[in-house]
Amino acid sequence: MAQGRGLINVGSLSYGAGSVAFFALTALLLTVWRGRLQGWVLVFATFFSALWAAGLAYQASFDTLPRELIWSLEMARDICWILFLFKILSYTRAATGQLFGLARAGVLLLCVGLLGLQIGYPLLVASGLAGLVDVTIFSVGHVLIAVAGIVLVEQIYRNTLPEQRWAIKFLCLGLFGMFAYDLYMYSEALMFRVLDQSSWFARGAINALLVPLLAVSVARDPVVSANIFVSRGVIFHTTGLVAAGLYLLAMAAVGYYISYYGGSWGPVLQLIFLFGSLLVLVIVGFSGTLRARVKVFLNKHFFQHRYDYREEWLRLISTLSSSESGTPLYERVIRVIAEIVESPGGALWMRRESGVFAATTRWGIPAFEEHDLQSNAALIDYFEKKQWIIDLDEFRREPQMYAELAIPDWIAGIPRAWLVLPLMHHDELLAFVVLVEPRAPLALNWENIDLLKTVGRQAASYLAQNDAAEALADARQFEAFNRFSAFVIHDLKTLITQLSLVVRNAARHKDNPEFMDSVVDTVRHSVDKMNNLMQQLKGAMPSADVATVDMAKLLPDVVSGKASHRPKPELTSITQGLFVRGDRDKIATVIGHVIQNAVDATRKDGFVRVGLLGRDDWAVVEVTDNGIGMDTAFVKNRLFRPFDSTKGLTGMGIGAYESRELVRALGGDIKVSSESGKGSQFRIQFPLVKVELAAETKKQEVAG
Repeated sequence: MAQGRGLINVGSLSYGAGSVAFFALTALLLTVWRGRLQGWVLVFATFFSALWAAGLAYQASFDTLPRELIWSLEMARDICWILFLFKILSYTRAATGQLFGLARAGVLLLCVGLLGLQIGYPLLVASGLAGLVDVTIFSVGHVLIAVAGIVLVEQIYRNTLPEQRWAIKFLCLGLFGMFAYDLYMYSEALMFRVLDQSSWFARGAINALLVPLLAVSVARDPVVSANIFVSRGVIFHTTGLVAAGLYLLAMAAVGYYISYYGGSWGPVLQLIFLFGSLLVLVIVGFSGTLRARVKVFLNKHFFQHRYDYREEWLRLISTLSSSESGTPLYERVIRVIAEIVESPGGALWMRRESGVFAATTRWGIPAFEEHDLQSNAALIDYFEKKQWIIDLDEFRREPQMYAELAIPDWIAGIPRAWLVLPLMHHDELLAFVVLVEPRAPLALNWENIDLLKTVGRQAASYLAQNDAAEALADARQFEAFNRFSAFVIHDLKTLITQLSLVVRNAARHKDNPEFMDSVVDTVRHSVDKMNNLMQQLKGAMPSADVATVDMAKLLPDVVSGKASHRPKPELTSITQGLFVRGDRDKIATVIGHVIQNAVDATRKDGFVRVGLLGRDDWAVVEVTDNGIGMDTAFVKNRLFRPFDSTKGLTGMGIGAYESRELVRALGGDIKVSSESGKGSQFRIQFPLVKVELAAETKKQEVAG
């Protein structure tokens, strides 16, 4: 009697723990839920599981609930979990054909039939069939439901894509454990025609142990995938089996002593302990981190390589060479490198023609403040000499390992920045990638680093090939432009021939009215033709005379030359005493082109403001407008790209490119800040010439 009362107390605690755990999980689901249908089924499943456990805990303490209510809660719980599993399975590749529909209908019909039998139990008692139903029908029915649940869990895991199993493996483990225990308990009841009290009361605590697995699966984002390493061979499997066998032997010994010294609670505690021990073993077996650590240890002593390089190579080539998804090459480069170390994202810096490493793109990480890196920066020099991968965590802990290295603050300030990888091409730094921390802690070893370096070089070759293809396309367009220039020169020669003929005949026929009319027509035609050529060429070729230019005198002349346009450019400010060295006509052409573009982009009632100021060692011409503006992508990727024009057939797309190249040839640059719909500001920077040097140069020019 004391043993029975002890079991009842254990049952109350066991099912009470299960009730609390499932109610907590239900509350968690309600607070983080995203509104998808399978989620509501999961909420109902956890809620009815909590009610079921609470009802059994109450029954174990007071024994006052009707039998049909207890069994109805049991069936409601099973039906909700079966519905949830079918809903999950419907999103996999197994949910096709009539077989899936028939299986779903059959299992649900079995559940509903058992529920009906349990609700109508009083009628069965009155008819004298209750004993047969209790022992046979209910046990067989619950065994079939448990088998169906196990099969559904197996089908879900089998038909889920390998990269998505990371999100559902704990869900499958938890539900498998629940149905497997039910199968064991009801199979035993079917064999001995009676439910074992110890198994029945341990069930609540065992279900409570499974709730954390369900919670972990809920917390994981289902769109995130993780690389789960597969077995490399007999050694790994043998090691795992031997370790699991030793663990089970130890747990069996502990379980025996628990049962022997546990008194009335012994059998229940033994079952709970053994199930928990098996659960721990399964969790450890599915632990990606532990498996990876074991593999590294075994690979160092039994294998030459940690990775299956055939699969890694095929994945690399497939990712970099495939453009069907529409993902730019720069993003694919980041992704293929990040997946090696399970990093969720990163950013790429590419070397431009000027030698500056510019932020090109990012993948899988939020926006951050982007900076360019000069070719003479310490980080670039370090990559060129060492070609090392930089572990930022290691750099902070042991900076002496990276002698003479200085990491820019803005790189270290990128959220969760972890690795900085050089992408070398022919022993020259073509680009570098910054990766963020992986989803799970990962200690780098020699094989990670070697594979990252190899993949980095291969990715660099693809980037170099992409740049070469773009350069070839530009060269072909320049070739087409040269061919076009040949046609223009031919037209100019024709015009010169016509005008020369007029000049030669003018002396003899200048008194002939008809000749003069023909001359006027010829000249008019020539002027119209030259105007057309001028519009196509976007201006005449400037001279190449280098001199000291007084910007305070040049700028008003350029602005006044645009006075007939609307909106009329305004000269808002001018700083005296700013001299630059260069071709005056070229400088005027560049400034005039920028002002003309601002006028073209601005409504007639808008403004175009021009100013001249000195900043440090620079003379800066600022052209500001409130026109249509440009977005960041256009400024970064298209504004200064040759033959890329937004003016359709009327533009050749070389104005901005040629202007920047002319300014850079003088040692300056053009900076642009713009916002779509609000306007733009162009800052044309020229290196200043010292006033004394400018005056001396002016004297030499006058003397000459």
